[in-house]
Amino acid sequence: MARRFSTLDVFTHTPLAGNPLAAVHDCGGLDGAAMQAIAREFNLSETVFILPPEDPVNTARLRIFTHTRELPFAGHPTIGAAVLIGLVEAHGLISKQDILIALEEEVGLIACTVGMDAKGIARARFTLPKLPEPAGVAGESLAIAAALGLDENDIGFDDHVPTIFSAGNPFCFVPVATRAALSRARPDLAAWPQAFGHMQRGACYLYTRQCADTAHDFHARMFAPGLGIVEDPATGSAVAAFAGVLMQAEQVPDGSHVVSIEQGYDMGRPSLITLGLDVLDGQLMEASIGGSAVLVQEGTLYL
Repeated sequence: MARRFSTLDVFTHTPLAGNPLAAVHDCGGLDGAAMQAIAREFNLSETVFILPPEDPVNTARLRIFTHTRELPFAGHPTIGAAVLIGLVEAHGLISKQDILIALEEEVGLIACTVGMDAKGIARARFTLPKLPEPAGVAGESLAIAAALGLDENDIGFDDHVPTIFSAGNPFCFVPVATRAALSRARPDLAAWPQAFGHMQRGACYLYTRQCADTAHDFHARMFAPGLGIVEDPATGSAVAAFAGVLMQAEQVPDGSHVVSIEQGYDMGRPSLITLGLDVLDGQLMEASIGGSAVLVQEGTLYL
């Protein structure tokens, strides 16, 4: 059977940057094992399968796979799929106005807006279906530093200390004092279990205030060797959980805020993710993830 697929670069407005994503359109007859095999064939950090919705009032149902496992939620497949649906189903409309689509994922129903910027680059933003919450206690800074090839005094700045949060997928968030130290970080697989072995899969998100672009707020890297990801150029689900880090470590005032996070620069795939925060009485009421995506290729799977 011929099945259409597309690839997109997500969290960028430039092809061959950002985080690459494979998207399979025609999924009839595919079970989870077949989807996992296809994701292994693409060998990207994630592959998304776009299916008819279970509830016909919604736009589509998504299933998301790394090359080793299925995920209940991920940011760059959600943004990429939303942009792709907009480009394929409503190109003329999104060139004039934002549209709302509803995507079913294992984590829950996700509301997305899709549109185009003034340069004609498609973009999407979605409201988090689940607000971040603490997901355990981080290991000791000395062990974390050793697992990342850093010194203990490289870990932490201001009121930021290592923490674990999840908005669907758990991450250990590691604040790093300088961008130079962040660029030196390299996972040490021998030391990794001692620092992150208590976490399922041990995904680690490093961040610093020192940015390549001074217009941005944080610079980040993400390592997840337990997921088969040496490094990820843009990690939307981590940024979703990062909202919890900011609420814990910063004095975020009431109101609406946009935080910009750059990632992927050390991989030669610069990415930009925007995190929206709505705060009332010191509590996070709503959060969103946004970014651009560009279509790179289209093709056919014969399966």
